[in-house]
Amino acid sequence: MVQYTLAESPEIILTVPGRDSAKARAKAMDRLVELMDAGELPTKLADGFSPERFIEVKEPKIEPDPDEAVTEAVQILSSLVTLKEKLDSSRTEALKVRQQIDLLFEDEPISEEDIASLKDGFKVLKSFAQANQRYKAAREQAQEARQILDRALNSSSGE
Repeated sequence: MVQYTLAESPEIILTVPGRDSAKARAKAMDRLVELMDAGELPTKLADGFSPERFIEVKEPKIEPDPDEAVTEAVQILSSLVTLKEKLDSSRTEALKVRQQIDLLFEDEPISEEDIASLKDGFKVLKSFAQANQRYKAAREQAQEARQILDRALNSSSGE
């Protein structure tokens, strides 16, 4: 769920499903129009209004207790291991498919078998590329998790 408000009327909170996106802002805009039509909007929007002018309302971050932080750090690192495993297992096959792509740029005819293999291979490449992107994003998050874990391990050894 994401919440939006208006600079002109901060007391108005529009809640829509999903994350902040153009689609979510469009839904919030629909709700804003409903409020305006019902006469429930205390402010007149003299200059008009666009979805880009919504202000996202974010909950204040509460510092997690150290045990929860360590538990979350371990879970993040565990997820990273799983992503790394998937990435490594599909890498060899993706590289083979990548070599097959060179066939498309040669002047010789391509066999039906090679074409079928390429079509299946594109699925492998897509899967590998997506796993690679997820792994890179998770690795960035895992850096912080590693630091949390290091701090927790260092503080326990100093006691």
